[in-house]
Amino acid sequence: MNHLYIGSPQNDRVKYWTSLLVKKNRDREGQYIIEGVHLIQEAIKADADILQIVYDEERGMPAELEDVAFTGGAQAEWISASRAVMGKCTGTDTPPPVFAVLRKPDMSMDKLYGATSLVIALDVVRDPGNVGTIIRSADAAGADAVVLGQGCVDLYNPKTVRSTMGSLFHLPIIQGDLTEMLPKARAAGAKVVGTSLQADHSCYGYDWRQPTWLLMGSESEGLSTEVRALVDESVIIPMEGGAESLNVAMATTVLLFEALRQRKFN
Repeated sequence: MNHLYIGSPQNDRVKYWTSLLVKKNRDREGQYIIEGVHLIQEAIKADADILQIVYDEERGMPAELEDVAFTGGAQAEWISASRAVMGKCTGTDTPPPVFAVLRKPDMSMDKLYGATSLVIALDVVRDPGNVGTIIRSADAAGADAVVLGQGCVDLYNPKTVRSTMGSLFHLPIIQGDLTEMLPKARAAGAKVVGTSLQADHSCYGYDWRQPTWLLMGSESEGLSTEVRALVDESVIIPMEGGAESLNVAMATTVLLFEALRQRKFN
């Protein structure tokens, strides 16, 4: 298989890939980077639009990707690069053995307003690890979509992408304005449910089988005023021990799996 080798971090393509570590450049170019064998395998399985796959020349092509490379399973350009290039393009102290450049998908809105939709909507959740974990939990619990509202970390931030562990390829994740989307959801018959330590209802008493948008805010700030005004019902996760609260990813996961229990195992 013929492939290009790039050794210098000053190469124009390397400069371009490095620019994708910054949100405004990802937005302008409509491209982003994923790192590591597992994420690339998930992208290939999901038939994502992979433009280049770049691997560390010293370590060689990862064995798990050899079949795909030699059979043309991913319609991507394969490039080998020096360790210096790998480090520069991923911005990590320990460069991964492989990274890929992908075109951002056009996310379908079809599943947002369905008769049984379960959608997770995040408001001002800035931590990439939390957002990535919530996307993984939404995927695991069979949610229909995740919406990232204003003030949330960018989905294509390298840390967010890493922490989704590939789940970003499994369900629609839409970045949008909740003050526009929540009224549409309500008009389509969905309930907008938030969490509150002052809520009267336990999350186990709520009927998660109805179309629901679960609205979660950051731990430090909670929901923004405009978004909070659109909540139909608040629930509380009952807790027995001395902990004051759960972090937003854990709380969302508890609620998602109660929804799954009611919808599939009741």
